[in-house]
Amino acid sequence: MDEAGTDSRTGTMSGTPVFSGSAEHALDPKRRVTIPSAWRDAMGRPPYVFVMADPHEKCLRLMPASMMQSIVDRFRSRRLSDAAVARMLSVIGENSEQLALDVQGRIRISDRLLAFAGIKGRVAFVGAVAYGEIWAAEARIPSAEVDQTALGEALADIGF
Repeated sequence: MDEAGTDSRTGTMSGTPVFSGSAEHALDPKRRVTIPSAWRDAMGRPPYVFVMADPHEKCLRLMPASMMQSIVDRFRSRRLSDAAVARMLSVIGENSEQLALDVQGRIRISDRLLAFAGIKGRVAFVGAVAYGEIWAAEARIPSAEVDQTALGEALADIGF
C-alpha cells in the first residue's frame, strides 16, 4: 500500500476497486466483450462480475462481487417474507447477471441487457468510480475537454 492506501499490484484502495477512465472495445462474433484490463486488475482479476441495467440511463453497470454483496447485505436486516422486500429482490435479480470472465477477460452479456443499452457493435466503458458503465459507443460522445464545471460540482457535492 502507498501513502494513499492504494495497493499498486491491484489498483484497489483499501480493497475497494476504483473504476476510472474510459475505453472502447467491440463485441466479438460471439457477442463477448473484453473488460478493460485496468478494471480487471482493480477488481483482483475475479472469476466473475455482475452486470445490471442502470436505473437512470440506457447503459449497464459493471460491478464487482463486493458491490452486489453490499446490495444483498442491505436486505439481511429485513424480513424476506415482506412482499415489498421480495419484489425489490426480484426486480434486482431479474435485471442483473452474474457473468464469468474467460481467460482473456471477456464476458457475454445477455441479448436482453445488450438490447436495453442499445449495444450492437462497439462498446464504451466509462469509469463511475464505484462501478463501471457499459454504453453503446455511439451513445457516448467523448469530450476532448474536461468539463470543469461538472467536475467541480461533483466534488463539491461530496464535500471535497
